[in-house]
Amino acid sequence: MEYLEQRRECVEKRLEGVLDTVEPAALREQVEHVSLSGGKRVRPTLAMLVCEAAGGDGSEAVNFGVGIELVHNASLVVDDIIDESPVRRGVTAAHTEYGHGSAIIASDGLLGEAFSLFSEDERAMRVVSEAMVELGEGEATELVAQPTTQAEYMNLARRKTGALFRAAAEVGAIAADADPETVTAFGDYAERVGVAFQIRDDVLDATADPEELGKPTGQDEEMERPSLVQVTDVDPETANDLSRDRADAALEALDATGADESQALGYLRDLAEFVVVRER
Repeated sequence: MEYLEQRRECVEKRLEGVLDTVEPAALREQVEHVSLSGGKRVRPTLAMLVCEAAGGDGSEAVNFGVGIELVHNASLVVDDIIDESPVRRGVTAAHTEYGHGSAIIASDGLLGEAFSLFSEDERAMRVVSEAMVELGEGEATELVAQPTTQAEYMNLARRKTGALFRAAAEVGAIAADADPETVTAFGDYAERVGVAFQIRDDVLDATADPEELGKPTGQDEEMERPSLVQVTDVDPETANDLSRDRADAALEALDATGADESQALGYLRDLAEFVVVRER
């Protein structure tokens, strides 16, 4: 695990450095509250691992990975406002701590810092812009055109969660100067991991202990949010099987990248396995 921890520490250090430059001080406090209160840093670590698996140096993807994490955190601020969730990662949500207006400004500030990191590469900027369109469409679907079938739910999960996972992998491959076909294959892998992650998230919301999860549970049912469990009325075991199916499809896409065996590639396989069984 030292291998992964080193990369996570690299992400954390760069994230702290980016946020430390935010002005004014009040905004800096708010964005740090959102982004430095914990989190698994799955997406930026994914970007670094893909960069290495594609033949690059993982450090080349740190800025892009941190940018993805900032986009993710900005979206969580809005999610918590919509869900009226008072807690995120075991601490007060931004809107609870600072009020709705300041929370929205903090979300905007995070996006601004993110895009300043992507601006150094036109390809990365395009990938993340497309992911944000998908993310926005997913959020809108969740609010006003809720899915009623499993197929519609899977499309929502692809947009709401899979798109940002895909972007993380693709910017990692771009940082390694991979060819377009390889970038796409790594993106396919990550998108499927993201969908598996979202399905597992739905299961945890229905079954986990809120203290262990670090946020309230039962939110999907209370807020009438279209989780897989709510849309299809499947039991948690069946939902976990669907998550496993997406994880297996992700591993097939990873094989299609043609990447040479490496420690990074091994950890990408482990990630596909982990998202199905995680408890947080």
